[in-house]
Amino acid sequence: MSTVLVIGAGGVSSVCVHKMAFNADIFTSIHLASRTKSKCDAIAASVKERAGQDVSTYEIDAEEVPAMVNLIRKVQPSLVVNLALPYQDLPIMDACLEAGVHYLDTANYEPKDEAKFEYKWQWAYHDRFKEAGLMALLGSGFDPGVTSVFTMWFKKHKLKTIRQLDILDCNGGDHGQAFATNFNPEINIREVTAPARHWENGEWVETPAMQVMTEFDFDAVGPKNAYMMYHEELESLTKFNPEIERARFWMTFGDEYIKHLTVLQNVGMTGIDPIKYQGREIIPLQFLAAVLPKPETLGETTTGNTNIGCIATGEALDGSGEKTFYINNICSHEAAFEETGNQGVSYTTGVPAMIGSAMMLSGTWIGDGVFNMEEFDPDPFMDMLNQHGLPWQVKELDGPVEF
Repeated sequence: MSTVLVIGAGGVSSVCVHKMAFNADIFTSIHLASRTKSKCDAIAASVKERAGQDVSTYEIDAEEVPAMVNLIRKVQPSLVVNLALPYQDLPIMDACLEAGVHYLDTANYEPKDEAKFEYKWQWAYHDRFKEAGLMALLGSGFDPGVTSVFTMWFKKHKLKTIRQLDILDCNGGDHGQAFATNFNPEINIREVTAPARHWENGEWVETPAMQVMTEFDFDAVGPKNAYMMYHEELESLTKFNPEIERARFWMTFGDEYIKHLTVLQNVGMTGIDPIKYQGREIIPLQFLAAVLPKPETLGETTTGNTNIGCIATGEALDGSGEKTFYINNICSHEAAFEETGNQGVSYTTGVPAMIGSAMMLSGTWIGDGVFNMEEFDPDPFMDMLNQHGLPWQVKELDGPVEF
């Protein structure tokens, strides 16, 4: 029996729970909790209809550690899967330690009052998890997550060392909205508006947000403008691959998205500092997130594909000199919706969350302490991507891609 407790009830959680239910031989008992139980109930109803499996639901404030501990002890899961907001990572990890259960998430901790993405807070938990004989797996989404596994697959099968690494995240989908985000609006906008950083020659180089842009022709999507920004897997990838000279992250945005975001920034709606309004404090970005379309509602109208992958240049394993390889996944928004009722961006994160959970529950990936995806054998994870809706392909390029 493998019992799992999933925290959070957004689009990623919906995909993850559906995929767990489709794999009942691994996930024999699924429990789902969030601040809004009705969202959990809606996911459970869909899972019952699509997979014929029951999902138990609960109301929980994930920042209330004693309440989380009580829920974990009630459910007695083998694993807690944190698909809530990044602000809630540390209290959920605290609850897992107190209740004695393994932990997994898809995004690293971020303080509420600062758009700062770093692993240091979670890496600091390593000794406590190790001493407790527990495992915490960080960043088991697509980026971070699959992109880290892709990179380590290069290191195992293609490249002795990696000199340059570029991660390219393209959402070529169209949801018909003037402005909407395909994952949590608050997190999305905090990421996009933060200064860009990339790794070059042993140090971080910072540039203003959305100032460095290139055009790239993505298979199954076409030419898109991609903007350099900071993403958390750059920190772990350069830690575990210290030979990397340059590592960058690129994400595509349409002109309409950029136009609306610029206006919202200019009028102060993306701010994260509290302001007074009618005698009470509100945070502008949280208010904006409340009025924007919810990502989990976009699936029915979203068409097109995502294309996410890594381009790596380095010394070939076979001794044939320097080579460049490109590995990526193409995901159909329509196919994702047909299978799980969610759009492709949620799908590309929810499926790896399920696979990471399966790696832990099966003992394929095992250890005491806090771990990143780069620290484990990529092959079994890559095999499950092919089996569960995120097939990948790899090709050799003529040479390094210069942006």
